[in-house]
Amino acid sequence: MNKAIITVVGKDTVGIIAKVCTYLAQRGVNILDISQTIVGGIFNMMMIVDISALSEPFHEMADSLEKLGAEEIGVQIKVQKEEIFDSMHRI
Repeated sequence: MNKAIITVVGKDTVGIIAKVCTYLAQRGVNILDISQTIVGGIFNMMMIVDISALSEPFHEMADSLEKLGAEEIGVQIKVQKEEIFDSMHRI
């Protein structure tokens, strides 16, 4: 399985999860795990997704998702392949 980690952070507004999930579903990305919290009006979400059936190159999806967050939703979205995430957070 080919996995990626997606993080979303920003001011809480209606529809953040819906927009991100719709975007992913349209590209064949399956959500394996999702966690979200809202603290003091700040939305924070982390997703682990399966990108095995991704319908476009990974870098295009990552760039488009970051642009969606910045321009349409007003949040910061970061996407990393699981192996990069694991390497960065290894003790």
